[in-house]
Amino acid sequence: MNSRDIRETFLQFFEARGHQRVPSSPLVPARDPTLLFTNAGMNQFKDVFLGVERRPYKRATTVQKCMRAGGKHNDLDNVGFTPRHHTFFEMLGNFSFGDYFKREAISWAWELVTDVFRLPTDRLWVTIYETDDEAFDIWHWEVGVPADRIVRLGKADNFWAMGETGPCGPCSEIHYDLGPEAGCGRPTCAPGCDCGRFLEFWNLVFMQYNCNERGELEPLPNPSIDTGMGLERIASILQGTFDNFHTDLFKPILGVIADELRVDYPTGDRAKDIALRVMADHARAIAFVLSEGVLPSNEGRGYVLRKIIRRALRFGQVFDRHEPYMYKFALFVVDFMKDVYPELEMGKDIVRNACYAEEERFFRVIETGLERLREVLDRHRADGVLPGEEVFRLYDTYGLPVDLAEEVAREAGLRVDLNGFERELREQQERARRAWKGEEALEGIAVYRELSQRYETRFHGYRHLRWEDARVLALLNGQKQSVRELREGERGEVILDETVFYGESGGQVGDIGVLHTPHAQVQVVDTKIYFHRLIVHHVVVREGVLRVGDSVSMEVPYARRWATMRHHTGTHLIHWALREYLGYHVKQAGSLVAPDRLRFDFTHFSALSPSDIEELERMVNRKVWDDYEVEEKFMPLEEALRRGALAFFGEKYPDIVRVIQIGDFSKELCGGTHVYHTGWIGPFVIVRESSIGAGLRRVEALAGEPAVQYLQTQRELVQKALQVVKSSEHELIDRLQELLERNRSLQKELDRLRRKQLEGETVATLFHADETVHGVHVIVRGYTDVPVEDLRVLADRARTRENTVAVLGSRVQDRAFLVVGVHKALTDRLPAHELVRSLAPLVGGGGGGRPDFAQAGGARPDRLEEALREALTLVRQRISASAPSQSGS
Repeated sequence: MNSRDIRETFLQFFEARGHQRVPSSPLVPARDPTLLFTNAGMNQFKDVFLGVERRPYKRATTVQKCMRAGGKHNDLDNVGFTPRHHTFFEMLGNFSFGDYFKREAISWAWELVTDVFRLPTDRLWVTIYETDDEAFDIWHWEVGVPADRIVRLGKADNFWAMGETGPCGPCSEIHYDLGPEAGCGRPTCAPGCDCGRFLEFWNLVFMQYNCNERGELEPLPNPSIDTGMGLERIASILQGTFDNFHTDLFKPILGVIADELRVDYPTGDRAKDIALRVMADHARAIAFVLSEGVLPSNEGRGYVLRKIIRRALRFGQVFDRHEPYMYKFALFVVDFMKDVYPELEMGKDIVRNACYAEEERFFRVIETGLERLREVLDRHRADGVLPGEEVFRLYDTYGLPVDLAEEVAREAGLRVDLNGFERELREQQERARRAWKGEEALEGIAVYRELSQRYETRFHGYRHLRWEDARVLALLNGQKQSVRELREGERGEVILDETVFYGESGGQVGDIGVLHTPHAQVQVVDTKIYFHRLIVHHVVVREGVLRVGDSVSMEVPYARRWATMRHHTGTHLIHWALREYLGYHVKQAGSLVAPDRLRFDFTHFSALSPSDIEELERMVNRKVWDDYEVEEKFMPLEEALRRGALAFFGEKYPDIVRVIQIGDFSKELCGGTHVYHTGWIGPFVIVRESSIGAGLRRVEALAGEPAVQYLQTQRELVQKALQVVKSSEHELIDRLQELLERNRSLQKELDRLRRKQLEGETVATLFHADETVHGVHVIVRGYTDVPVEDLRVLADRARTRENTVAVLGSRVQDRAFLVVGVHKALTDRLPAHELVRSLAPLVGGGGGGRPDFAQAGGARPDRLEEALREALTLVRQRISASAPSQSGS
C-alpha cells in the first residue's frame, strides 16, 4: 500500500466505526507553552481529555503532523543515522473521549492490522503494562494473541502520563518482528530488547487514571483512549522495506536530491548516504515549519528551525556545495505533499524566500567563522590544543561544523578538545531547556483550568456595551485563591455567568469598565479569557462588598471600545492590503489591537519603501470610503477554511468558528469586536514600518480620532519647522538641504582643525608617553572627548612610520575607547589585536581587529589612564623579550 492509501484506509476504517474525521492541527501548538511543536496526535485534544473543552463528538480519528526536534522530545541528533528517526513525521490516531475503552480499542486495532492491512499474525507481538491483567485478558482470550507473544513491561515502556499530574494510564503496543537476522541472537530476545528486531508501530494508551498532586492514581469517571501509529513505520512494514527512507514517503525526495547532486542513492559511501537522508528528512521539516510562518531565529521554534536548516547544510558539505540548495528540496516537498496538506501551497513563497535567505546567511557566517577560527588557532598554536569552549563558540555563533574545525586545526598542527566541546554543548542544551518555560508556564493558569471545568461565561459584547442581571459565579483574591467576597480596596478577579467585557485574545486588548451591585461599586481594570469560555474580570472594589451570588449590572466605556473596534477592523484591511500588494506569502505573525493604535506583524523579506506605504494607505482608505459591510458569520471550521477564510497559526479554533467577512475581498477567522461598516473606521494612517527579525516586518497604524490627532501633530511640526528655518512650505526641503550642506561643510572644517590640533599636541592629554625601546618608537596617549574616528586616523597614520607602535585612548562621556596601530614589520612581535584584547577588560569592554590595527571600547572611562599605563608596560615587555640578545667574545 502506498502512503496515501494507508492514510485513507486508516481514516475510513475508524469513520465506519463512528469516529469524526478531524483535520491535523498545526505544528505550532495553540496556546500550549509546554510544547515547542505538536509532537503527538493527542495534542489538539489535550483540553478535551482534561475536561475544559467540549466537542460535538466523542470519537475522533486524525492524521496529525508532528515534529520532534526540540525540548524534551528531540530526535534531531539521530536523524540520518538510523532508518526510523525523523524530525517531521505523521501520526495516525483514533481517540475516545469517555466513550469506548480497552475492549474496542484493542479489537479494532487487531482487526485493522490483520484483516485490512493483512499483516501476518505470526510476526506480531504485543506489550502491556506489567499489572494490566485486563488488557492481557482482552488480547489473549478475546482477540486470540498467544500468551507467549504478550510481553509485560514496566512503567518506563508501557505507562503514559500527560505530565507530572493529570490524566495517565497504562498502554499497550503492537510490534512487528523483523526476523532473527535483525536481532541480537539471544533466545530471550523479545519486545523490549534494544537490538532493533522488534519494530513498535502502534501505541494504544488507556487513559483511566488521574495522578493527583500527591502522586496517587485516582480512577477517572470517564476513561478515554488515545492511540498513535507512525505512518512512516507502518509504511515501511506494508511496503516490505523496514527502512523508512526506502518508502514512497521519502524515495521521491531522495531522488530529487540525488539528481541535484549528481549521485545515485544509495551511493555506497556511508557519509554521503547519511547526508542524503538528513537532507531528505530535513527538507520535509523545513517545508512544513516554514509554511506555518515560523521563521529562523535565535530562540524558541525559530532556533530549532535554524538548527535544522544548518544541520542539513553541514551534512551537505560532503558534496562540496557552497551555494543555497535546500530550498529546492523543500519546494519539492511542497509540491509532493500539497494534495494532503494544502497549507503547504499557501506558504510556498515563504518556504522559498526564508529557506534561501537562511542558506545564504549560513554560507556567509561559515566564511566569517573560518576567519575567526584562524584567529583562535593563532592564539593557541603554542598550546597544541584548540579548547572545546572555543570550538563550541564558533559552532554556536557561526554554525561552523565541528568536523570542519577539526580539519582546519589538524592542518595547523593542533588537535581539538572534543570532550570540552561536548560539555559546552550539553550545558547549552540544558540552558535552552530551562529557558523554555514548559510546565512552569502553566502554573499561573491552573486555577482557571479548574474553574473552566465548572463555569462558562456567555459573551454578549458583540452587540451590547451594557448588561443587567449577570450573576457572580466565583471570586479570586490577589493570590488567586477562591473567596466568598471581596471588600472595599481589595483587588481580585470575578467570573460572571454573562458579560459584555471582551477578554484579551487574538491581539485585541481586554475591556475595562465598571460593575454595579446594590452594595458595591467595582472597577474592571482588565479582562482575560481562558480555555475559550472562561472570561475573567480583573477588578478593584471601590465601594462596598462584592459577594459570590450577587446580581450585577455592567458597562464598558463606549469611546474606548469603539476606538478598539476601529483598529481591529483596520488590522483586517491592512492584512488584506499587504497580501494583495506584496504577495500571498504574507502571513500574520502577531498583532496588537488597542484603542489608541494597532500593530500588525507579518512575514516579508524586505523593507517597505515610502511609496509602498503610501500605496497601502491608499488601498485601505479606499475600502473605508466605499463603506463595505462588516459581516459576522458562524460556520464549521472546515467549511470556513474551504471558503478561503484566513486562520492565524498558533491560535486554537473551536469546531464552530466566527468568520469576519468584509465585502468579497477579506475573510478571517476572528473572535474580536468590529465596526459594522468600514466607513466607521475613519482615516487610516501608517505611522511606522520596521524589521522585528529575519523575514518579519511590523506595521504600526492609527485609525479614527488617533489618526486625526497624528495628522494634526505632523502639520504642527511642519509649521514650527517653517518658522525655524524661515521658509515657505514649497521651499522647505530646499532650505533644509541648504542648511544641512552648510552644516556638513562646517563639520569638516571643525574636524580638520581638531586633527591639526591633535597633531600639534595642543590638546590636553590625560596620559602621554613617547619613547624608544630597543629601536622601536612607542607612542601612548590618552585624550578627553576626542571621537574614536579621530583616534583611528591618528593610529593609522602612526603605524605607517617605520618601527612604530601607537596606543591611543579617549574618554567620551560614559565610554572609553582604545585604538592600536602597529607597523607591519612589528606585527609578529607585537600583534595589535592581541594587545587590545589584553587592555579591553581594564576599561570594562572587549575588542579585536588585525595584527596591524585593532580597537576596543568599554564602559569604564575612569580606568582609561590605568589601561594606558598597562599598555606601555606590555609594549616594553614584549619588545624587550623579542629584542636580539647582547653578547661579547
